[in-house]
Amino acid sequence: MSSINIVIYLIFSLMSQQNQHKHSNHLIHETSPYLLQHAHNPVDWYPWGEEALAKAKAEHKLILVSIGYSACHWCHVMERESFENEEIAQIMNEYFVCIKVDREERPDVDQVYMNAVHLMQGRGGWPLNCFALPDGRPVYGATYFPPKQWKETLKSLHLSYQENPKKFEDYADNLLNGLKQSEVIQVKSEASELMEKQLHHIYENIAQGFDKTEGGFGKAPKFPLPIGLEFCLAYGHQYKNREALDFLYLTLDKIANGGIYDQIGGGFARYSVDGIWKVPHFEKMLYDNAQLVSLYAKAYQLNNSSLYEKSIRQTLAFIKREMTQEEGGFYSALDADSEGVEGKYYVWTYQEIEEVLGDEAPLFCDYFGVTEKGNWEEGSNILMQSAHKNRLTKNYNITAEKLDKQIENLSISLLKEREKRIKPALDDKIITAWNALMLKGYINAFAALGDQEYLATAEKNADFLWNKLSNKKGKLFRTYKNGHAKIDAFLDDYALSIDAYLSLYQFTFNTDYLERAELLLEFCQQYFQHPESKMFYYTQKDNSLLVARKMEISDNVIPASNSIMAHNLLTIGTIKSDEEMIAQAQTMLQNVKDNLNKGQVYYANWDLLLMRLLQASKEVVIMGEDYINWGQKIQQEYSFNTVFVGSAKKEYLSLMEKRYKEGETLVYVCENKSCQLPVNSVDVVVDMLK
Repeated sequence: MSSINIVIYLIFSLMSQQNQHKHSNHLIHETSPYLLQHAHNPVDWYPWGEEALAKAKAEHKLILVSIGYSACHWCHVMERESFENEEIAQIMNEYFVCIKVDREERPDVDQVYMNAVHLMQGRGGWPLNCFALPDGRPVYGATYFPPKQWKETLKSLHLSYQENPKKFEDYADNLLNGLKQSEVIQVKSEASELMEKQLHHIYENIAQGFDKTEGGFGKAPKFPLPIGLEFCLAYGHQYKNREALDFLYLTLDKIANGGIYDQIGGGFARYSVDGIWKVPHFEKMLYDNAQLVSLYAKAYQLNNSSLYEKSIRQTLAFIKREMTQEEGGFYSALDADSEGVEGKYYVWTYQEIEEVLGDEAPLFCDYFGVTEKGNWEEGSNILMQSAHKNRLTKNYNITAEKLDKQIENLSISLLKEREKRIKPALDDKIITAWNALMLKGYINAFAALGDQEYLATAEKNADFLWNKLSNKKGKLFRTYKNGHAKIDAFLDDYALSIDAYLSLYQFTFNTDYLERAELLLEFCQQYFQHPESKMFYYTQKDNSLLVARKMEISDNVIPASNSIMAHNLLTIGTIKSDEEMIAQAQTMLQNVKDNLNKGQVYYANWDLLLMRLLQASKEVVIMGEDYINWGQKIQQEYSFNTVFVGSAKKEYLSLMEKRYKEGETLVYVCENKSCQLPVNSVDVVVDMLK
């Protein structure tokens, strides 16, 4: 091809690419899949940043901050109805500077405007649409708007702002004061004694919300809330409370057998829209699956349930198959929709199953409650194990073991068939905090099931995070995609990474992981910590665009970053024999202690911290050639508030001093600065910890 022809070809190629989309906006250079979904809306979207705010100030326009995420069903609905509507887009472009935010990428922005909408409306959710003054101070907001209401709201707000801007200024000032006061902890003048009776009172308050028939907290919609369930596990185990453990097992059984769990491919949806875990909101989030793997692993350590083992293995197979990239990072989410229909990828008609399974379809359908009429919308079925196994074994003249194996094989056949369908969209950005949660999920799965592949996956991810999402001096970045890390990390990224590295250290005794945790903690103390209260802001000191700097205190679907940091301080303080760190954890608990009684499940991680501080930590010191193997064997059993350190010979921690003996592997179990005599048996140590 001649040089002239090459030039002509390139020109036509560029013209062709430009003509593929009628509209393009400022999001075309972003990496977030959610923002890229909106890059060709007729709305002139900007990403969050100085350019958009400067434009709003120069043109004296209100800002629209529209926040969502890639797996959000109603975000897609509002995009189709309003943001792809040229008439509505014209109004938005003329009257406002429009900013699109991926809440997973910029939780700091989401936190400020979500809190504002909560103060204005008493509730929030996504999509979140918040209007603000040119400097970013919020003035009005809500969640989803139908097209007609959205158009009216746009016109009304613009007209009101043009007629009376001072009214908006006054309202913004009052709202900003409320924002700055919410969830910012002041210094407590006096510390009160930690009392065990408060812990029991907290449990009783939480137990009032137990659904003792279907499991879970409260009524529909039902979120698993893993940290609340973990509190029930730890409390039930420590205080031999049968009610707490029975509730935990009931909930885990119902979830694992329910429609919220992908019975064919593994993995958990975000929540159930009903009270019986049947109809999920079909999106799959990495953070839910990570925490639930950890929870099922810990529960398995207590009761060795085959259902829990299946849930762990099947979910991690799903993570490996669909949510893991080649470098060792984990992707963020799978959408609820495929082909524009929520749940289409996951549901089945009776006829579809019959075509794949043939004569074995009746057994499968009986097992999962599939009917010809359908158990959900338009003749489709959500797979949910509802039939009693004893009835099935009798009706089909089959043993329980053979039934399980047959269902497993039939499920594999359906999974292969499902792979031919159009899949839900994958959000392939990698988020540091969520990866740390998944890393810990793999560690807990290794502890419970002993599968070395799980530990190897955790270590690969740990090195990926360190090599790709940190500067290796204590600073982290929030997201990674296409070979690039971006956005200064937030407190949850640091807190969860520290927690993951501390957990990994205790299973490998690789000091690199302990040193990484310490470096990250030092960075947080320098750039995030409030010097008097010892609490941590969610954002670094130099984050100047936000109108308010917040502290994350209450636990939710992910525990609050401050509660995680308090646990980290206690753990590192115990490992390093650092009383100052332990004292900081105690101070943080004192700051929120009054909230624990009324916070119920939304302070569950703080409740676990209270449990740890009420019962002195156990330190298990393993010295000798078999230290790694012994450490892993000991940790196959569930133990609460126990830290593990180990070395073949080198005494690099004060806990290890004068504990090495040539030619032997010895274990020291210590508590309250007092150690029992060393033992040379794993079984004896396990009994001691029980």
